[in-house]
Amino acid sequence: MSDKNQSEDNQTSDKKQKTNNKTNNKPKDVKKRKNRRNKEDRVVHKIVLVIILALVVVGLIFGFSTYNYVKSSIKPLEPNSEESVAVTIPNGSSNKQIGEILENENVINSGMVFNYYTKFNNQDGFQAGEYVFSPSMSLDEIVNSLKEGESAFDQARIAVPEGYDVEEIAEEIDQQTEFSEDEFLDLMKDEDFFDELHDSYPELLDDAAEAEDVRYRLEGYLFPATYDYQPDMSLEELVEQMVATTDSTLEGHYDEIKNSDLNVQETMTVASLVEKEGVTEEDRKDIAQVFFNRTEADMPLQSDISILYALGEHKETVTYEDLEVDSPYNLYQNVGYGPGPFDNPSEDSIDAVLNPTDNDYYYFVADVSTGEVYYAETYEEHNELIDEHMDN
Repeated sequence: MSDKNQSEDNQTSDKKQKTNNKTNNKPKDVKKRKNRRNKEDRVVHKIVLVIILALVVVGLIFGFSTYNYVKSSIKPLEPNSEESVAVTIPNGSSNKQIGEILENENVINSGMVFNYYTKFNNQDGFQAGEYVFSPSMSLDEIVNSLKEGESAFDQARIAVPEGYDVEEIAEEIDQQTEFSEDEFLDLMKDEDFFDELHDSYPELLDDAAEAEDVRYRLEGYLFPATYDYQPDMSLEELVEQMVATTDSTLEGHYDEIKNSDLNVQETMTVASLVEKEGVTEEDRKDIAQVFFNRTEADMPLQSDISILYALGEHKETVTYEDLEVDSPYNLYQNVGYGPGPFDNPSEDSIDAVLNPTDNDYYYFVADVSTGEVYYAETYEEHNELIDEHMDN
């Protein structure tokens, strides 16, 4: 055999050996790759499982929170509340809009839940109108009231006109509620009841608590407004509504009173006189200043309103004999403002007392036929105005 042939045989043998080596290594590489893929798959599976578990946990938490939120929203907002809330439902209001109104008025927890709750239960046909609800009511109670077009309570609305005194208010209570005039007046004289109110509204009633010779301590503090009355409401609750309204009205005036020469009782007393003596804002502010001018000059106020209150009568004409009535409320005989208010004044009259128009008048007379008020600096001028404008 030649060297060349021998060399070719050797090359062929080497190739075969290399091929055999490659063939022998191939199963090992495949196995490694397969193991690597299996490991990667297991990691991916674990990640997917963790994500799924996390989503399940989040879903459970969200579902549980949503369930609790809906469950609590269906329940009354304040189960033990005795508050009454006047609510107006406009014409054409949708379930969603009604829910928003009720939520904004603090009657229910959630307007959104109200909307879905009524839709889920096929509740519709709600009627527009005036309602009185309470935070203690459930959604079902509210829904039933809205469907029937009736207030949650068989309410009455009691109007306390501006300038009415306690006895006039008692007549209104007697006519519009189950409470009698005598029951109302007895409550006005109940010192224990006044003390309870005093504890609740000290800034309002501190001065009234110290006043002497008053006929009714709450005279002047029963704010003239329209109040909702339900059959299950006590007389004490009804009266407290009126006192609470006076307190909330005076919240914007307490600082003014502290900066004035008057206390709360005196402010309400002068305002009660101004309420009856003047009609327009301009006249009330002028009349208030007349009273201050006379007080500063140590002159009696000489208001006929005080005489009528002292007499306990409501009549058009005050006689000379009436001026002699023996009463601390008689401001013809007594200097100052008297023991306390003569009626329950409006906020306009209160504002007039706290912001009077500066003038030098000491007298005024009103033409009852026209409502025009005429002012004078001297008694002589005053008499001339009486002769000119008053009937004999």
